[in-house]
Amino acid sequence: MPCPYCGHLLPKDATSCDRCDWTRGATETAEGKASDAMAVLLSIIPGLGHIYKGHRLAGFLWMAGAVPAGIFVFLAAIASAGFGAGLFFFYLIAVMLHAYAIDDRVMPSKEDEGEQY
Repeated sequence: MPCPYCGHLLPKDATSCDRCDWTRGATETAEGKASDAMAVLLSIIPGLGHIYKGHRLAGFLWMAGAVPAGIFVFLAAIASAGFGAGLFFFYLIAVMLHAYAIDDRVMPSKEDEGEQY
């Protein structure tokens, strides 16, 4: 197999390259990992960032929580001549921070076994 860093041909079961600093344990792929930035962007609609990261129940709970929060903000906006409308942004910030902080539940794909004939 070729070394992922320098391209030097290595035995199939090699754990490191003698020409560069590549080691098998140090290499990590992006497959199976959710992006924290994408989760935050999706949280503009509360709960979608959680669903993207694999936390479906938490996502649906944040979506359901947006309805009472929206009603409260509407009532606060009426009572405060519109200033209460800014309260919904605090809810959105809380959703975004939580989506950023939770661990991914996206499962990595199976290891490639090579072509089968």
